[in-house]
Amino acid sequence: MIGIVDYKAGNLTSVARALRHLGEDCLVTDDPETLSQASRIIFPGVGAAGDAMANLRERRLDVWIRDWLKTGRPLLGICLGTQVIFEHSSENETTCLSLVSGMVKRFPENLVQEGRPLKIPHMGWNQVRFTRCHPVFQDLPEAAEFYFVHSYYPAPEEKRLILGTTEYGIEFCSVVARDNLVAVQFHPEKSGKPGLQILRNFCRWGGVDAQ
Repeated sequence: MIGIVDYKAGNLTSVARALRHLGEDCLVTDDPETLSQASRIIFPGVGAAGDAMANLRERRLDVWIRDWLKTGRPLLGICLGTQVIFEHSSENETTCLSLVSGMVKRFPENLVQEGRPLKIPHMGWNQVRFTRCHPVFQDLPEAAEFYFVHSYYPAPEEKRLILGTTEYGIEFCSVVARDNLVAVQFHPEKSGKPGLQILRNFCRWGGVDAQ
């Protein structure tokens, strides 16, 4: 069973629907004891970092997710679920989970790309440049695009953890990987066939990062 962490951050139904489309058994819950029975965990979310961390602490899921990562079982972060794995977010000046060293930054104002102004949030389809191979991102079309909705982006302290980058006025980190953790700034559950391929790969991944 795949556990989907419910911390009132939204977008859980879309993730569950995508997994069921792939024939995967999944459960959305905020109960740590139930989540602990899962073979792997998806940590999704949309919304604000401050509210997300308050909800995680209220349910003691902040402690639980740190312990989960130590088990070696696979964990996939999505969007807000990717941002709050870092130490600090400039959104609401929030102290986060500190699973990964680094912080989350807001896109700078007056972004420009190819001479045209860019809106914040970054919303819509964009490509990811993968910097190395990883089992969760195999068998993707070369020109695949993924769906993004965000005003903040992760900035890992250790550059070796950056698995993918995306261009939106600046080059930013859009995929992070370390050991049994992978995390993406985009939404695979809303990214058509390439996104479903990522979820399919995650459901078969044993939790070892291919360096």
